[in-house]
Amino acid sequence: MPTLDSHPLTALLAQEHTTAIAYLTRVAGRHRALGFGQFGVRKEKLSRWKKSAPEIHAQLAMADLHGIDPEEIYLHPWPDWLRLALRTEANFWDLPWTVAGTVEALEDAGGLMDRPGVDRRSLVIAALGTLAATGAHWAAAPPTHAAVLRGPRIGPEAADLFEDRLKTLRSMDDTLGSSHAYQAATAELELITRVLKKHTYSETTQSRLYAAAAETARLAGWCAYDSGHLAIAERRFATALRASATSGDPTTGASAIAFWANLRYAAGDPYGALGLVDRGLQKKQEINSPRVVTMLHARKARAHSKAGEAAKAYRAIDAAFDAYAHAGPAEHDLPSMYWMTHGEVHEVAASCALTLGDPQRALEHFDAALHHEDPYDTTAEARGAGIYLARQAEAHLALGDLDAALDVAGQALDRLGGADSARGDSTITDLRRQLARHHKSKAVADFLELTA
Repeated sequence: MPTLDSHPLTALLAQEHTTAIAYLTRVAGRHRALGFGQFGVRKEKLSRWKKSAPEIHAQLAMADLHGIDPEEIYLHPWPDWLRLALRTEANFWDLPWTVAGTVEALEDAGGLMDRPGVDRRSLVIAALGTLAATGAHWAAAPPTHAAVLRGPRIGPEAADLFEDRLKTLRSMDDTLGSSHAYQAATAELELITRVLKKHTYSETTQSRLYAAAAETARLAGWCAYDSGHLAIAERRFATALRASATSGDPTTGASAIAFWANLRYAAGDPYGALGLVDRGLQKKQEINSPRVVTMLHARKARAHSKAGEAAKAYRAIDAAFDAYAHAGPAEHDLPSMYWMTHGEVHEVAASCALTLGDPQRALEHFDAALHHEDPYDTTAEARGAGIYLARQAEAHLALGDLDAALDVAGQALDRLGGADSARGDSTITDLRRQLARHHKSKAVADFLELTA
């Protein structure tokens, strides 16, 4: 899965569908044309540039090649200025927080996951400054209303239709996997956007349409993340925030923030995740779903656990349980939060304890998740159940119970083996790595051979 150490140079080569040698040859031509002399074209030069800044004449040649003002080199240290060459990325993140900006983001919120020539592991995810600015804009943005447009007028039944279709998209993600659901979600988003652009409607209908767009973009972001396409996922999550701000629906935006925070701490950035969650909790009084507030506290707990901050993690878990205590029946909450139960909070608490080196505490929470009167639903979504089972196996392994670890690992494999999920693949890989330390056991050797 992609991580935060991806470099803009890698993304730039992917964007331009070129090789290191071909790119360096173009830079060399600009280097000579600018009067800086000859320029060696060796593939290892690009590798060096990913570790340390090129000499200034090379940077000036690159800026000239991409039509970037050379002043940017002095204003933004390497490699930050190079992000300006990622034209679609720069344009996307700089869009204004207006109705027009939201529509443009909806039209270009991430692209195809399987575009030829682009390796999903090479894409650059948002810099911390961009992340913080996006969260701040969302938190401060007032609801906006579109100008009167020409076109046939539609009523609330159009919003009803899109809200009903969202239920099918969520079911598709659970049943068929993230890549299929991503394609369906992006097609749905295109349709909602066309309706928004080519029709007139009341302010109430407008608000519901943008809220549907926000939830569809959030779902597309989650599917892209689950498939391992982090940069695309972030653009979808950011689009969800814009659409939720335009609709005046902080609840849907807070939900997108919670899912985005999951991506950040999983990619090695717990503090970026915490910044997002804190923005979401700023609007706690405006969020009309106790389950969304519960999710925000749960994401905060996981981020603190990833940062090794045990006391803060457990306080956030307590806050999640407290928030869930105010939740009524699931049918009275957001349809998108059907999976959030008391047992789910126990699963998160277990994951935190495991990350913080307390496997016994983790197993107690894993057990409570299944046996509470409002248990974790193991049938709702195979990937989530499989990932939690794999973590349970890790806890048994940490306590030296190899038989229990293998038994639960087998259950995890049954859930994740056929899942279309980069997260699931990564989970099995991590579990195999830990089991490999016990490869002299025949049972372990058999499991490793089965999962090779």
